[in-house]
Amino acid sequence: MSKGGLEIGRRGLMLVLSSPSGAGKTTLARKLLAAEPSLEMSVSVTTRPMRPGEAEGKDYIFISPEAFTAMQDRGDLLEWALVFDNRYGTPKAPVERALEKGRDILFDIDWQGAEKLTKAAKGDLVSVFILPPSAEALETRLKDRAQDTPEVVKRRMAGASNEIQHWEDYDYVIVNTDVEGSVRELRSILAAERLKQSRRTGLKEFVRGIQKKL
Repeated sequence: MSKGGLEIGRRGLMLVLSSPSGAGKTTLARKLLAAEPSLEMSVSVTTRPMRPGEAEGKDYIFISPEAFTAMQDRGDLLEWALVFDNRYGTPKAPVERALEKGRDILFDIDWQGAEKLTKAAKGDLVSVFILPPSAEALETRLKDRAQDTPEVVKRRMAGASNEIQHWEDYDYVIVNTDVEGSVRELRSILAAERLKQSRRTGLKEFVRGIQKKL
């Protein structure tokens, strides 16, 4: 935005979505990305094996445990977490470059990662916790997606209570009863957070310019 030679820009924000497995977070993230051109997905590094249909560099960057440890030791990760015996982490450099350019970054991470990300970059962070409409709906979604063995489904259900107990740590909470309605709520959150004065670069100078002419 430009007026009288003064520019109002915007620093990007980091939008964190967390939920227990099966609450619909991945579906919401995909639809939100499609609806918001200035939003891009953070690509995490992980030590877990690639799943069918996943692509290197798009869904995750798949690395060895040794390479992951090296990134931790160099301070190259904004956050990292251990989830079901696999490690996940967020590379620091690409996120900072995007924020400086006014791009928004979407994070699909669990409460452990969100907690660490809050400590590392609280001013840039907007966090949203996605709840399922019921425990029964959560179990049904986990069974229907057919990506995990029955044993893993049981583990994820057992872990859901632990995940959900962290909901109060988030800025916003959405009960994902209806996917399209949840996407609209996420877009409303984005619209409001983008207008926060703390993210508007050049705003103070713009205001001073107006005051001088009054």
